[in-house]
Amino acid sequence: MKSVLFAASEGLPYIKTGGLADVIGSLPKILNAKGLDARVVLPMYKRIAERYRADFTRLKTIPIHAGLIDTIATIYQTQWEGVTYYFIEHAGYFERDGLYGYPDDGERFAFYQKAVLEMLWAVDFFPDVLHCHDWHTGMIPALCRIQYPDDERYQRIRHVYTIHNLAFQGNFPASVLGDCFGLPYRYFEDGSMRFHNGISFMKTGLVFADKITTVSPTYAQEILTAQYGEQMDEVLRMRAQDLSGIVNGIDIHSWNPASDPVLAANYDASSVLEGKRLNKRAVQQELGLRVTDEVMMIGIVSRLTWQKGVYLIIEKLAEIMGLDIQFVILGTGETHIENQFKIMEDQYRRRAVYYCGYNDDLAHRIYAGCDLFLMPSLFEPCGIGQLIAMHYGALPLVRETGGLKDTVQPYNQYTKEGNGFSFGAFNSHDMLYTMRSAADLFYLNRADWDMLVQHAMATDVSWDRSADQYLQLYNEL
Repeated sequence: MKSVLFAASEGLPYIKTGGLADVIGSLPKILNAKGLDARVVLPMYKRIAERYRADFTRLKTIPIHAGLIDTIATIYQTQWEGVTYYFIEHAGYFERDGLYGYPDDGERFAFYQKAVLEMLWAVDFFPDVLHCHDWHTGMIPALCRIQYPDDERYQRIRHVYTIHNLAFQGNFPASVLGDCFGLPYRYFEDGSMRFHNGISFMKTGLVFADKITTVSPTYAQEILTAQYGEQMDEVLRMRAQDLSGIVNGIDIHSWNPASDPVLAANYDASSVLEGKRLNKRAVQQELGLRVTDEVMMIGIVSRLTWQKGVYLIIEKLAEIMGLDIQFVILGTGETHIENQFKIMEDQYRRRAVYYCGYNDDLAHRIYAGCDLFLMPSLFEPCGIGQLIAMHYGALPLVRETGGLKDTVQPYNQYTKEGNGFSFGAFNSHDMLYTMRSAADLFYLNRADWDMLVQHAMATDVSWDRSADQYLQLYNEL
C-alpha cells in the first residue's frame, strides 16, 4: 500500500479559516477508501488544544534544532473517520488567539516544518509521498533533500506541492534562512529560495517539489501569466511540465440536502422544487425578509474582499436592488465593504439582509434557500461555494476564472445545456447584465430554470474523480 502524508496549516474537522481546511478534511479519507494510507499533520493551535487535546493520544516529545531555534515539540495523534491525524504542539508558537498574521510567522512555521520532518522518525512513518499545501509548508521539500542527505528514509520520499492561493506566499527576510532553518546563505545567493530581497516559502516549494498542483486546470494555466502569476509566473513557467490542475470537490456527506440536519426540510433532486420552497420560507422568516415563494433570492456566503469581486456588487447595488429580488449576504471582510452592506440592509428592509460574521448552520440554510448564488470573483483558484450551491440546487452566477470556469457551464437557451450562469470580463456591467438574464429566466421561463436546477444537482461535485487524479499523480512519482 502506498502512503502519503498531508502537511498543512489547517484542516477540518479541527480548524478552518478557508478552503484549504475543506480539502484537508475531505481528500485523505477518500484516498483511504481507494486503498491509500493517507494521513495528516497539523499544528496544535489554541482552539484545537482547548477543545480536543484531552482526547488525543500523546506520543512523544522530541527536540527541534533549526538555526537559532532550539526547543521541543510534542507529538499527538488521533483518528477521525479512518484518517490518522498528527498534531505538533508548541504552546509558545501556536496557542494564540489567531492562526496567522503574527510578526514571527516565519519562525513559527519554520519550526512547524522542521518538526514535521523530525516527527517522521519519531512515529516511524516515512510516507512514499509528502504532500505539502500552501506557503506554510513550502520549505519541507527543500529541508528534506538538504538536511537529511545520508538518510535513505528521507531521500526516497517524493514531494507534491499544492498551491491553493498564489497570492499568499510566505515571504520573509533573508535572515530567516539561517536563523530559523540553519540553511546556508548560498540558497539565497543562487536564487533558488530568493524572492525580491528576501526568501519565499512558496517559491522554495515550487522549485524543490517533484510535482506541483493547483486546484483547477484553468487556474493552472492562469498562473503562468503575469496577470495572475503574482510575480511567481517565471518560476511556474520553468516548472510548467510538472504543474497540473486538479479541481477540488466537496464532502457530499457533510454537504447533503437530503440529510442536512439544520435545514427546514430535506430534499433531493426529485423533491428539490418543494424543498427549496420550504427552505426559502424558513430563511425569510429567520432573517426578517418578506415571506413569499415568488421572489428570486440571491445568496452570498464569502469572505468580503477585493478578490471575491464584491466591489462589482457595490458599484451596481442600486440596480441590483431595482430587480425584483431578495439579497442575503453572509460573511466578513474589509471594513468598507461591511459598512456598505450594512447601509444596504438599512435601505432595503425586508428585501436585503447582511449577516456580519460566520454562522455555519446559517450558511447551510442559505445554500438551501436561495435560488441564485453569486460569486463574481476577480480570481478563484477553485472555489467551494459554487460546488455546494449546485449540490443544493442553487444556480451559481460566476465570473469565468479559475475553478469557476471549470465547474460552471453557462446556460444556453438554444441547446438547453448548462448548470448556472457566467460572465467573462471583470466589470460590473457584464455582471449586472448576466444577473438580469438570470432573473428573466426565473420569472419568465421557469421550465428552463427548473431544468438548470436538475442539471446543477446532477453535477458531480464529489472528490471521487479528483481523488483518482491524485492517485495517478502519486503513482507517476
